[in-house]
Amino acid sequence: MFSSFEWAVAFRYLKARRNDRFISVIAGFSLIGICLGVMVLIVVMAVMNGFRHELLDRVLGLNGHAVIVGYNGELLDYDALTEEVRAVPGVIRANPMVEGQVMATYQGRASGAVLRGVTPEMLATHTYVAPNIVAGSLERFAETGVVAIGVQLAQTLGVVVGDPLTLISPKGTATPFGTAPRVAAYEVIALFEVGVYDYDNAFVFMPLEGAQVYLKMYDAVSGIEVFVEDPDDLDETSAALAAISEGRGFVNDWRQMNQSLFTALVVERNVMFIILTLIIFVAAFNIISSLIILVKDKARDVAIMRTMGASRRSLMKIFMISGSTIGLVGTILGLIFGLLIVAYIHPIQAFIQSFSDVNLWSPEVRFLTELPAEIKVSEVVLIVGISFLLSFLATLPPSWRAANLDPVEVLRNEG
Repeated sequence: MFSSFEWAVAFRYLKARRNDRFISVIAGFSLIGICLGVMVLIVVMAVMNGFRHELLDRVLGLNGHAVIVGYNGELLDYDALTEEVRAVPGVIRANPMVEGQVMATYQGRASGAVLRGVTPEMLATHTYVAPNIVAGSLERFAETGVVAIGVQLAQTLGVVVGDPLTLISPKGTATPFGTAPRVAAYEVIALFEVGVYDYDNAFVFMPLEGAQVYLKMYDAVSGIEVFVEDPDDLDETSAALAAISEGRGFVNDWRQMNQSLFTALVVERNVMFIILTLIIFVAAFNIISSLIILVKDKARDVAIMRTMGASRRSLMKIFMISGSTIGLVGTILGLIFGLLIVAYIHPIQAFIQSFSDVNLWSPEVRFLTELPAEIKVSEVVLIVGISFLLSFLATLPPSWRAANLDPVEVLRNEG
């Protein structure tokens, strides 16, 4: 496709000489711009992919892929319904649970919390709670009067394992003077950290029977949590669950419960991709500028080559090689630096925070306690392809101009 003559002339034009320093500076900025654009795009997309994956994994891991909820907030005859749900194809496990809003207090400190009553067997096999106990243990969770709470909630209240945590529920006792809030103290036997700030700062787990008594739901539960094999393919399973629970409750899956959150993540990801691609687009315009100046500077050389028999296509290829080389080198460097940053993103984050005193990833704002990153090969290929395509397209106008120079006119003016 390209002859050795075309390659030799193209690379000769790329070398910085004393009279071509200005052109080389512009070409250098073009290369740096493309490198930065590709690097930033790879890093940002990796972080956003990792954020979505981790958030989805942890949110679904803690809340279940679907929940069967009673029409009036209470689900009766839940043991039989739970067994029916477990028999549905695709269902991994199903567990009854009780849930309610409470106020957690300790020595004058208070914080809103979500009380969730579950069976000891369910909590012991929980994907994110059981393996992430940072203090205490779940061995005594079957006892009455005990709770396990998130580590962020414990820090907010100043609670440690063994302390009595007071819970205040609005579902109290009716008196002649109004409803008196229900107040009870429970021993904290374990602290867990699932990695989602809002959950670590809000959840309180209690044995199912104790939660039923405390929330005055003696013969009922709030719902049945359902975990399935493939969370992304819930249509058939949801239909089967709806048929089973018809007349007793309704089914909510994770897509309905978290629709606004994950829709916002998709929109943000797409917008960021478009915005950051503009960096590469601007760098490609710099390639056009540098090649236009190069064509003007080398007009005499082009005219001489034309008079010596070089074809217009050959001259066009020379400048296409020059511009595409800038784009290719910039893209490769951006790819290398982007992958290195993603691979060492946590040490880089810690290094920047160590001397800047700036928290680059605040868990209070971004849900997760760690900065996640996940590379998708298809996205990297797309980014590299877009970068090189824009760089190649940027070479066409200057190359066309060089190929259509009139050698007679150029030499007359040069003379």
